[in-house]
Amino acid sequence: MANRSKIAQLAFDLAEPVVSGLGYDLVDAEYKKEGPSYFLRIYIYKKGGIGIEDCERISKTLDPIFDHSLPTTPDFFEVSSPGLDRPLTTEADFARYEGEEVEIELTTPADGLAKMEGTILRVEQGDVYFSYKGKDIRIAIDEIATAKRCIRF
Repeated sequence: MANRSKIAQLAFDLAEPVVSGLGYDLVDAEYKKEGPSYFLRIYIYKKGGIGIEDCERISKTLDPIFDHSLPTTPDFFEVSSPGLDRPLTTEADFARYEGEEVEIELTTPADGLAKMEGTILRVEQGDVYFSYKGKDIRIAIDEIATAKRCIRF
């Protein structure tokens, strides 16, 4: 589901083994223009949460790699946690939130449903298994247009 620019995808590919080797999950990368400046953002995750020290550690490690390997240098490079309401896009995202409720929108309606809320049961080989209204259903990740955790306070 991830739809990254070429630079964001290259940054993701360069960062993934480094971030993983430091004990974090690389969630996403984005490269975008905001006003006159270009931003490269890397989103990381670890169980228990991300602190400023984690972001600083990843930033200091990746900065020289990006300086030498990216075809263009962003004006700003940021490392961040993905946030509570971040869209789920990868198999790892869905697996990370097994047992939690999510709202999904399908690329093509199935059985008359375009949107639904369900609980993630498990993730296997590109498919997500949900509990929806008492039924277990399987949906391929590439059939999911958007997915977000249901945040209730």
